[in-house]
Amino acid sequence: MKKFLLAFSTLYALRTANYSRGMTMMDTVVGTALLLIVFMGVAAAFQLSVDVVTNNKARAGAIALGNERMEYVRSLSYSAIGTSGGIPSGTIAQSETVTLNNIPYTRRTTIEYVDDPGDGTGASDANSITVDYKSVRVDVAWASKQGTRHITTVTRIEPPNGLEIACSSCGTLSITVRNAALALLPNAQVQITNAGTSPAINITTFSNASGAVVLPGAPAASGYQVVVSESGYSTDQTYTSTSQNSNPSPANLTVSNGQTTSAAFAIDVLATKNIYTWTQVLSGTWSETMSDTSKIASSTNVTVAAGIARLSGASGSYPTYGELQSIAIGPSALARWRTLTLTHTKPASTNIVYHLYDGAGTTLIPDTQVFGNSTGIATSSNSVDLTGISTSTYPAITLDATFSSSNPANTPSIDAYTILYDYGPNPLPNIAFNMTGAKKMGNGPPILYKYNQNLSTGAQGGLTLPSIEWDTYTISVASSTGYDLASSCGPQPELLSPGTNVRTDLFLAAHSGNSLLVDVSSGGVYLPNTSVNLWRPGVATTTVITDGCGQSFFASLATTTYYMSVATSSHPTYWNTNPGVGVSGNGRLSITLN
Repeated sequence: MKKFLLAFSTLYALRTANYSRGMTMMDTVVGTALLLIVFMGVAAAFQLSVDVVTNNKARAGAIALGNERMEYVRSLSYSAIGTSGGIPSGTIAQSETVTLNNIPYTRRTTIEYVDDPGDGTGASDANSITVDYKSVRVDVAWASKQGTRHITTVTRIEPPNGLEIACSSCGTLSITVRNAALALLPNAQVQITNAGTSPAINITTFSNASGAVVLPGAPAASGYQVVVSESGYSTDQTYTSTSQNSNPSPANLTVSNGQTTSAAFAIDVLATKNIYTWTQVLSGTWSETMSDTSKIASSTNVTVAAGIARLSGASGSYPTYGELQSIAIGPSALARWRTLTLTHTKPASTNIVYHLYDGAGTTLIPDTQVFGNSTGIATSSNSVDLTGISTSTYPAITLDATFSSSNPANTPSIDAYTILYDYGPNPLPNIAFNMTGAKKMGNGPPILYKYNQNLSTGAQGGLTLPSIEWDTYTISVASSTGYDLASSCGPQPELLSPGTNVRTDLFLAAHSGNSLLVDVSSGGVYLPNTSVNLWRPGVATTTVITDGCGQSFFASLATTTYYMSVATSSHPTYWNTNPGVGVSGNGRLSITLN
């Protein structure tokens, strides 16, 4: 700063020496900058000094309040030292708001029995007394510009004459808190209540660095309810037995005399789940039967009549070359191109070569997406695989056919061609569904799940559920909606990990009395484009290719046993012909390939 001021002063002196006729605009700017720098420094120093004085004043008040509470505790008899609703019990408030010098403070007093390891702990205690002395902790907190600040004082209160005093009927309550990965979790809030003890217990404390809360001296009694939580985390707890939950899980804890009651709880960061409902992805067909020229964009030396396309002219005068190109084939809501099937006739000395172009009919689709397209497809086969064509790059395609003949008496002809594709999905609004987690709060009957909600996707066909617990959730759609779940990404049930934001897409089909939803996976990965075949004696086989979610849906089935096979190029074929697959109602089946 000194160098900066010196530079400006030197510049200003030079200008004054060279230009003595008066102040210029540059002089004004430089002078203003100098004054601004000086005043900003002064203001910052003043603000810092105010903050220091304010914080020192607040700190002094906090120390005074902490010392006041400690002196009061020391003035009490040993048996009277305890907190209201605490273990040990007493008259001191666990938490209170105190204002001193117009500064509000939160003063929290924690008093606990301690099992001194000097004579052994728990069952190994030499004299079987686990309430060796009392630990008193007073924390005074206040708000500052830098955040919440604390002053903490801790002391140890020995029993009279240093002699340990056994409680008449008590045990130890030990709580362990972990996260979803089973790592110990410190600083989690643990609330312990029991209205059945006298006096009633209502403690709010926090897990230590080892993720534990250990309370020796807990009165022997049943009905200890424990609730573990933390800001931004899920909650885990015990449950009270009621007429609606006759077999709670986990049930409230019982402390027995001279025994340690241990319980573990798991909480973790809340997650978000987004659910969308869609129409099912369906198969569509685009056909050209050569009944007229409405689906032909251009042609050269080709005549379309009587359901065929051939070289123009008559036998004996057919030209050696002809070309025909279709109009753009671009289905709405295109999901996937499937296959091209051709029906044509190629007499001796003739040929037809096909190429696929983009929707404008000008750019050839590369061989990486349609094998052999650059040299001509379907020269030896009448079926062409189109699944490699990107729907985003090629939302529309055109078919170009080149006719050739080296014999003027013969002409090749095209009778028809068909393109199969998948289309959809489209949003389905206001679909009611149920979402149930795997975690229980009662073993029933009936079984009570921690999360079990009837929901709806609303007018936009989507629903966001923020701040829900990590769990494995299953979504089901009731037949009363008029729909069946035909596919879901991801397949149900679906794990929701802590702190994640997961999207689930549900694809629905019109309800049928009996249906079967099959998902196919290998090594934990769901397999798209896999043939799932379903049949029964006397009925033709139905084949449904798994969608992008690795699922196949069979609707309108009979109530009987079906046989099944699953075929993929990279795995041995799966067979289920003994005992087969029983179908009744809306069933689900998961198949894992080795």
